[in-house]
Formats: sequence, structure tokens, C-alpha cells
Amino acid sequence: MIQRKIALSLLSVLLLIGTLFTTFAEQSTVYATSTYENLEETINIIMTDGRMQKGTSSVTVRKASTGEIVYQKHGDKGITPASTLKILTAAAALETLGEDYRFTTDVLTNGKVTNGTLDGNLYLRGTGDPTLLKKDFDNFASKLSALGVKKISGDLVGDDTWFDTIRLSPGIDKNDESYYYAAQISAVTVSPNTDYDAGTVIVDAKPAARGKAAKVIITPETGVVRVVNRSKTVPKGTKNTLKIERQYGTNNIVITGNAPIGSSGRKEWITVSNPTAYALDIFKKALLAKGIKFVPSSKAVRGKTLAESKILVSKSSMPLKSLMRPFMKLSNNSHAEVLAKAMGKTKYGDGSWDAGLQVMRDYAESVGLNVNEWMFEDASGMSHANKVTSAQLTELLYEVRTAPWYGSFAQGLPVAGAPDRFIGGTLRNRMKTGTAKGNVVAKTGSLTNVSALAGYAQTKDGETLIFSVLTQDQKSSTIPVLDRIATAITNAEIN
Repeated sequence: MIQRKIALSLLSVLLLIGTLFTTFAEQSTVYATSTYENLEETINIIMTDGRMQKGTSSVTVRKASTGEIVYQKHGDKGITPASTLKILTAAAALETLGEDYRFTTDVLTNGKVTNGTLDGNLYLRGTGDPTLLKKDFDNFASKLSALGVKKISGDLVGDDTWFDTIRLSPGIDKNDESYYYAAQISAVTVSPNTDYDAGTVIVDAKPAARGKAAKVIITPETGVVRVVNRSKTVPKGTKNTLKIERQYGTNNIVITGNAPIGSSGRKEWITVSNPTAYALDIFKKALLAKGIKFVPSSKAVRGKTLAESKILVSKSSMPLKSLMRPFMKLSNNSHAEVLAKAMGKTKYGDGSWDAGLQVMRDYAESVGLNVNEWMFEDASGMSHANKVTSAQLTELLYEVRTAPWYGSFAQGLPVAGAPDRFIGGTLRNRMKTGTAKGNVVAKTGSLTNVSALAGYAQTKDGETLIFSVLTQDQKSSTIPVLDRIATAITNAEIN
């Protein structure tokens, strides 16, 4: 628990005076120190913005050196954190799994290679690696070819049993299931590019000849999904109404609307139902491309690797410290949920959300946080049922600074105004000018009627302050207000 470097007796007197003489409307504002009076006044003015008045918010600012609170308003109010919950997920993962943790994917067989024929099953066994790409399956195929494999007499088996079979966390709405931020979680999966949105395909619909359906390209090419193209190419200048969605409960990707000639069309990252089957399909295509054939009776199925099987080829992912960048910078939901299940498997032998979220609670308690003020049913922040206070979130951001893995954690946070996607991340188009640019390093959070920002900001005097601003129930976006508060911190000077 944070040790306040101020006399407790003096603090008690100040708090008593605040209780007696502050009006009811201002009771949630706490002035714990006089060194940042101007900052306190500035934030109080910003908090009068109508968007903050009409909704619910929680704000806390602390000194990074001591944990001392310099500003607080509704600091103990539980608010939906959205993706700022990933701060806890990242910290718990680094502590539990370690900076050098890597996901492994193995290709195994229970048979032998005789005269070019693998007489047995070929197993693809995963542990949740969200960074597997088509090229990795091409490499598997090349290595098997080098081992002399020309034909497979058994089945191609996807072993995803490292995790349980629950694919979606409780907070995923039916209407979200098409899109990359709500991808299904499996221990065997594929990402379409180096953003590593595991369990998705990129669907690019572009105008064709007038009156014709839009031209559609799926990356990577896979037979697991079926394109239902109901779109139409229309004259230049017409409104682009293209829409791309996966039909609920199927792998049918439906494309509707108009694609104007001369337009860029539309591109979407669309989730795949059954990521294991998706990975097997990509692997099988890679094998066939290398001239490795299957006998007619072979099937691609989900199953468990037989105990006597031997590893033929193996692939390890980048270490967790490197994964922090795409995970936190781009706020990758699937990474968060995979890490939760990996934590559960590592600590409790159970690759489930229940086990993974318990590990996160265990970690929070181990660093002295009040776990009763943390309520979450996923690891990504997708659920509106998740709640945390700004006081707790800033306390966590204080505690992680003494962890041996803090450098890996900090380099994953988005940097305000930095244009590079893997530096600025979700803050690359925010606070692009003024004192905040480059001096605010923080995790963003966004859901419908929810906006959050939590991290570190350097003041004019060079002191680092920790801040968390959580807002919900606002019909108008509060992002400009959050950025004003963060900017005010970078403009702050000790009085």
C-alpha cells in the first residue's frame, strides 16, 4: 500500500477542515497538498465542462515519486474503465508469466516418415500465440518438406486444448461479434498481418466495373469463410455505403451497399468463427503449396495430440516484453484475453477466463490494491459491467514503477502526438501540439458513452505525475476534456 510522505496528524486536520467547510457539491474534491494549487484550480475549471457535468466521472492525480494525491474528484467512484483495464492485465501478465514468456506452437506426429509418406496424424498444437502469420505456416510446410514428407496418410489435427472451449468473454455483444475487437479466443489461431489481430481476416472491397459487384480480396486467403457479395459498383461521386459483416453464427461474410468508382471502397478486419479451423485451413494450404499431399480419407479436425507424438517443427513467439507494444499501443483486445487464459493456465493449470481473472485479482491484492474496488469480467475492458476507481488505477500505476519489468510495461504505453503507430498508438492523433506532445504517456479507453485516460505526464518542472480520468454516461465524447486535463498537468508548475 502506498506510504504517504506527509504527517498523518496534519493530514487528518486538513481532511477534517475540508469536510466541515466544503460545500456538498465540492465534497469529492480533495486538496492533499498545496504544491499544485494552480493545477487544482485548472482541473476544477475543466471539470465544469457540460460533458463532465452530465455524466459520471472519477479523477485522481498523484506524484509518481511518493504516491501522494495532489488532486482528486470522485476518486472512489467506480467507473467503467474500458481499455484502461489493460493496465492491470499487462502488469499481472508481466509479473505472472515474466518478460521473456513466449507462446509456442508445435507440429507433431504420432507416425513415421517412410518413403516420403507420413504414416500417421499431423498435429498442430498451440498455446494461444496471437502473432502466428501465414508465413509461419509456410515455414512449417517448408521444414516438413525438408524432412522428406511428401504425403500424409492420417488427419490434420488442431490441438487447441491448452485453453478451454469458451471463445467469447461475457461482455461481447451479438452486434460486435463480426469485428476485430471481439475476436474469438483459441489456443490455435492466425493473424492476418503484423497488427496481430488474431482470429480475423482482412476483407477489402473495392469498386469494379459500373453495375458489377465490388471486387473482394480476403487476406489471408482461406476457404473457411464464404463471401456473400450483394454490393454494387456505382458512378463516381455517389455515396459510399459499403458494409462488411459476418453473419451471426456462421462464417458467411456479407457485403452490401454501393461502391463508387474512384473510391477506396471499404476494408474491415472481420472475425472468424472457429479460429482453430481457420488455422488448419491456412496450414493445409501451405502444405499443398509445398507439394505435400493428403490421402483422400484425411480430414482436418479438432482433437488432442496423442501422448506418444513427437515434435517435428516448433515456433516460439516474440517475448512478452516485445508483445507489449502491439498489445498496449494498439489496445489489442484479443491479446488481453489470450494473456488472461495464459495466466490461468500457468498459475492454476486452467486456461479459462475464470482462472485468468483470478490471477489478475491475486496480483492486485499482492501489491496492496483494494480488490473490492475492482470488478471485471474480462481482461480487455470490453464489458460495461467492469468497474474501477481512478484512485485504484493511479495506485496501480504507482506500484508498477518499482517492478523489475516496469521498463517493458512503460514502453508499451501510447505516447501523445507521436505519429508512428507503434509509438503513439491510440494517442498518435491526440495532443499533437503544445506541452502534452511527447510528455503524456498513457493508456486510452473507449466504449459507447465511455472514455478514459490513465498514465503518466511530465510537468513543466520535470516532475512526473500519475493521473487517471474515467468518464461514463456522457452522450457527447469527453475525449477533448480528458486531453485538456492531461495537458493541464504538463503545464503545471509547483507553486
